[in-house]
Amino acid sequence: MIFCYGFIIASLLWTIILFFFHKTMKRKKAELIFNHDSFVHIVENTNDFIYYAQVYPEVKFKYLSPSAEKFFGKGSIAGALVSADVAFMDIHPDDYPILIKKVKGELDYSSGIIQRWKDSEGRYRWFEEYATPIYEKGKLAALQGVLRNIDERMELQAELEYRMNHDALTDLFNRGFFETQMRKYDEEINSPAGLIICDLNELKTVNDLYGHKEGDFLIRTSADILKEFSKSEQIIAARIGGDEFALLIADKSLEEVESLAKSLHKRFNYCYIESISRNIKMAIGYAYSNSSINKMDSLFIEADKNMYRNKKQTKILGC
Repeated sequence: MIFCYGFIIASLLWTIILFFFHKTMKRKKAELIFNHDSFVHIVENTNDFIYYAQVYPEVKFKYLSPSAEKFFGKGSIAGALVSADVAFMDIHPDDYPILIKKVKGELDYSSGIIQRWKDSEGRYRWFEEYATPIYEKGKLAALQGVLRNIDERMELQAELEYRMNHDALTDLFNRGFFETQMRKYDEEINSPAGLIICDLNELKTVNDLYGHKEGDFLIRTSADILKEFSKSEQIIAARIGGDEFALLIADKSLEEVESLAKSLHKRFNYCYIESISRNIKMAIGYAYSNSSINKMDSLFIEADKNMYRNKKQTKILGC
């Protein structure tokens, strides 16, 4: 009799245990389904886009999140899943070597990978990618990663770099940038080089007679003329002082530098500014060397001396 009661109690306890076990498992399953659905929702609705790509034995996308189509257009995911080459056609040519290194395992995956991709409107957009390599038997087999659009960041960076390298009043390059380029040609780049140094006469007189607003206008007008003569990639025009300007000329002959200096002098002399009732008076000096290495400092000194010689001659002649 006692055995019978014991069996019944044990059976009831086992039934209760099974009931709570199944209830707990059902709840856990529901939580897993909820968590999975939530994760999928987050992945497929984020502005960043996520990918998984096989890289061995061939490069093939296995997954691309729907957000990729926001940038690359409808149908772009389907095309990329069929052939990775379809997607790779849209990377900027200068960034293609980065892509090749990435799929070969030749990049530092711990750092962000900056690259440009062409969007559905044909514009190149900036992206930062963080990729995680997946290895099988010591060999890179796949990559998974996330790409984020960083257009705003790159635009801000470009704007800051522009401000750092340009003079606020004239929009010419500033002295810091000019000196950096001088060092490059002095230490790294061997090239025929010319320097033209310009000094604006009568700026103090204009400031005293007409005010600093007209003085600034005189400086800006002079800078605009220098811009006319520095549209070539081989010519860098900079404001290196309050009334001083310089042109760094690379890969030109002595005759070309001389011609540029004469044309510049003529252009300044023929520029009449009505508000101050006078022409621009600019003293100009130049120097040239067939080789720039270890010559840039001496070139600057020579051009500066020639400029002051021209300045004195101008005062003597009264023009």
